[in-house]
Amino acid sequence: MGSSLSKGRIELRCLIIGATSILGGSSAVHRGRIVGGQLAEPGQFPYQVSLRSAKNAHFCGGSVISERWVLTAAHCTVGRSPLDTRIVVGTHLLDSGGNYYGVARMVVHELYDASTRAFDVSLLQTESTILFSDLVQPIALGAEFVNLAHGAVLSGWGQLEWTDVGMSNELRWLNTSVIMLADCRQGSSSTVAPNIFLHKLCTLSPEGQGMCMGDTGGPLVLDGVQIGVGSWGIPCGFGHPDIYDRVSSHRAWILANIS
Repeated sequence: MGSSLSKGRIELRCLIIGATSILGGSSAVHRGRIVGGQLAEPGQFPYQVSLRSAKNAHFCGGSVISERWVLTAAHCTVGRSPLDTRIVVGTHLLDSGGNYYGVARMVVHELYDASTRAFDVSLLQTESTILFSDLVQPIALGAEFVNLAHGAVLSGWGQLEWTDVGMSNELRWLNTSVIMLADCRQGSSSTVAPNIFLHKLCTLSPEGQGMCMGDTGGPLVLDGVQIGVGSWGIPCGFGHPDIYDRVSSHRAWILANIS
């Protein structure tokens, strides 16, 4: 059992690092568009966040959950500092518009494991209050354990395909379906399947659609509430499940840390 789990961790690590290598370095991993997605309209996703470096390069997604807090993935913030991280809200374009906020504090889940991406959630506190408007609104946190659903919405600036390192300027979105964890594990390799924990959530889209590098950390929303935080997948749009951290599993942790 131990050797199988170790092998799973190695495969997941190789999958992520391999994508980085293929795309020409770690900065290239966080670029582009959702695979097979549609262009978003201004204000269509007012909770959507673009996380940027101090040089204004998008590297992950996130979501506004209150006047001072943004929810994202732990792997997006580990190794970074508040000084080299910016939060941008209120725009569907990367090259213009939006409001910028500095980061006062980062809270990474204390059980986060980089080798398996277990407990892959993180919180960012803004230096000042986020101003709400028609273009900027918080998203409610899902409390129910969703194990099967249709019509979930993924939004982000992830790559169009795994070989494309070009930066997309427009936010994109995609309708997808939540599948049962048992089916998700069955649809994944025997070494990666053990990393699909109970606190994970899986979606499956037709081949040619799905999450790609740069979408992670972003929100998965169903019926107006956020149910997932983009964690990892087999890039990109190859007909394999995409994996998220389940918001309902982390809701108590999130509320305790932002109260």
